[in-house]
Amino acid sequence: MPRTTPLADIRNIGIIAHVDAGKTTTTERILYYTGRKHTIVDIHDTKDLKTSTTTDYLEQEKKRGITIQSAAVSAFWRDKKINLIDTPGHVDFTIEVNRSLRVLDGAVVVFDGVAGVEPQSETNWRLANNYNVPRMCYVNKMDRSGANFMRCVDMIRKRLGARPLICQLPIGSEDNFKGMIDLVEMKALVWDSDDKDAEWQTLEVTPDLADKLGITIPTDRKILADAEKYRTELVDTCLEQDDAAMEAHLLNGAMPSTDTLRQCLRKGTITSAFTIVLCGSSYKNKGVQQVLDAVVDYLPAPTDVASIKTVDADGHPIGERKCSDDEPFAALAFKVINDVYGALTFIRVYSGVLTKGASVENTTRGKREKIGRMVEMFAKDANPIEEARAGDIVALVSLAETDTGDTLCDAAHPVVLERMRFPDPVISVSVKAKNKGEADKFGNALGKMVRADPSLHLETDRETNETILRGMGELHLEVTLDRMRTEFGVEGIMGEPQVAYRETFTKKLTEQYTHKKQTGGSGQFAEVWITFEPLARGAGFEFVDATKGGSVPREFVPAVEKGLKMQKEDGVLAHFPTVDFRATLIDGSYHDVDSNALTFEIAAKACFREAIRKAGPILLEPVMRVETVTPGDYLGDVIGDINRRRGAIEEQLDRGTNIAVVAPVPLSEMFGYIGQLRSMTSGRASYTMEFSHYDPVPRQVAEEVIEQVAKAKAAASA
Repeated sequence: MPRTTPLADIRNIGIIAHVDAGKTTTTERILYYTGRKHTIVDIHDTKDLKTSTTTDYLEQEKKRGITIQSAAVSAFWRDKKINLIDTPGHVDFTIEVNRSLRVLDGAVVVFDGVAGVEPQSETNWRLANNYNVPRMCYVNKMDRSGANFMRCVDMIRKRLGARPLICQLPIGSEDNFKGMIDLVEMKALVWDSDDKDAEWQTLEVTPDLADKLGITIPTDRKILADAEKYRTELVDTCLEQDDAAMEAHLLNGAMPSTDTLRQCLRKGTITSAFTIVLCGSSYKNKGVQQVLDAVVDYLPAPTDVASIKTVDADGHPIGERKCSDDEPFAALAFKVINDVYGALTFIRVYSGVLTKGASVENTTRGKREKIGRMVEMFAKDANPIEEARAGDIVALVSLAETDTGDTLCDAAHPVVLERMRFPDPVISVSVKAKNKGEADKFGNALGKMVRADPSLHLETDRETNETILRGMGELHLEVTLDRMRTEFGVEGIMGEPQVAYRETFTKKLTEQYTHKKQTGGSGQFAEVWITFEPLARGAGFEFVDATKGGSVPREFVPAVEKGLKMQKEDGVLAHFPTVDFRATLIDGSYHDVDSNALTFEIAAKACFREAIRKAGPILLEPVMRVETVTPGDYLGDVIGDINRRRGAIEEQLDRGTNIAVVAPVPLSEMFGYIGQLRSMTSGRASYTMEFSHYDPVPRQVAEEVIEQVAKAKAAASA
């Protein structure tokens, strides 16, 4: 079957933002204006669970009014196919943004015109930088009280380190937001009403435009008065991308055509030389069509971005795979969800053609997969298709061996595509089935949830035999259990949240240990000399084999590493995993008969236990970057409360009429914070937090933690 949409006419984009910036509202309008929907559903209309927006269809999303899992939709605009993914804005669900950006070619970053750049905006921007995703900015909610376009642009420049290029200027703000000036065409686009089907008028940009449109606020009038200045900045910045046009402009004063400007804007956006900035109000139906035009004009097609890298077993780049139907098939699985259709594995096809019934290789796991049903998703609706081509984003039904981050490819031309990076969980709870008779059903459902979400980890406490679920935050874990109820019909009980402490040590030392056992017949013998040294925070664990002369036979060295990896999960202070150190095997000895892999594994474990007790072990705790937004009247109370929680105020920022207080605070001090915050601010303040780093726990606090863990272990074994 021939290709129906040329690669150059495809746009794979994501909409990313902080929570409540208007991503889903914007997506609803995009689907309406592209003809994929005939009605618009707003977020506040979904709380009764009787209706939903297209992309927020989970019960948990409707109840909370936030996006929890990313959803894919597609639409056509000006004969270009737009594959769009609406992503969550809450920090607990950053994994959804992470894996979406990994497979997208461009992004629209939405900002609240009042709040500007918020914490999750920064996190998402960094993720987009990591994956080199070209993006454009859309300053939304220009109709809200306190909206300030220029302040938002300034925050984009200062807080994100970006180079914003203004392509639209708002005409008015708040209740008097009328539309925008298009600086490329140098025309004013003005709406007479907020109706979803309202047409805009195109007016000339004249000195008396503010008077004509009844713009009275001085700051809004100044923006319009400076329109020529911003147009000149746009032209000068664009011409950096076109030497011939720059030369003609400098020598002859020739102004570039609008087509030339658009070509320059496209080139600069794709190369990230600058980031274009648009404005509007999605809720008031102003500016969304212009966003669609910009997506088509400026964001890249799959062929405009760098080819996907192929890697070796250690993740080092060794080649690339070009985006073309003529190349061998290769795709990356970036998301697995549990659906009424079965397990759905979302893939981005990077090269070649995948047909229904084909057999492909999962090179990440060395398994074969048979392609049964193949669908194109429109949020929760699945549309069967027969094939997928380079540049497509589709879902495969009921793959048995493929998880998030795996590569699927033509078995005759195997490659492994660059994998995704996922954060480690920072909070854990014990979980169990509410009904004891449903323990097996609960366990199966939990396994499926963990398979679908790589930021969830599941383990069993060796001493208490409890099932421990680890995740990115309280909301993350709460939603996981609630989704098990709605998707698998099994309810669970969650214990008290536990902080994911870690252990490390502060001194370098070399330890010798000999494992020797003789009980008649062949005995057990292994000797190891291992140097342990601390590493920088976040470095993890490194193992180095520095033995010489065969003092430890090659076949036993992996057993030493295995023993260390196993034992480091059970720290010497409070049984938390030990991190950020290097273990170097420098010497040892063996017996021809009594030594084997098991004896060296046992010796390595014992050597670790003996050494770490002497190496100045300390406890580490996760520290969160907390941003509390409060009215000025309560600022003193908020700061005092953060200080009592061992927080250190880093900065205070304007957030429209409110003030944002930014501070690193230990996670252990943040449980129950929302209740206290609401109480002392009459419910007018809010906060967000994201994992920042691990820090040593103060001695007094560490002693309390160690004592609590010891009591809990004793109670569990009693």
